[in-house]
Amino acid sequence: MYNYLVEFLGTILFTFVILATGNPLAIGTVYALIQLLSIGLVSGYLNPAITIVLAAAGIIKRIEIIYFTLAQVLGALFAFYIYRNFV
Repeated sequence: MYNYLVEFLGTILFTFVILATGNPLAIGTVYALIQLLSIGLVSGYLNPAITIVLAAAGIIKRIEIIYFTLAQVLGALFAFYIYRNFV
């Protein structure tokens, strides 16, 4: 459950920075920061395509694709909601 929460929150932060700044340096910095903070503890994939590839490689269980992807998509939609209504 903790992994999915981290995916949700990380995707919110990452997507919000993409929408709000559009600056490649800021986007890369936030992505690197999220990866560094989540290394070894939780997933931190932030991208459904990466989740699917890791499942195909056998690194994560196939059933987890649904939960990770759902957390990532909901996080991106929530970031978009915040951006549209508060920025």
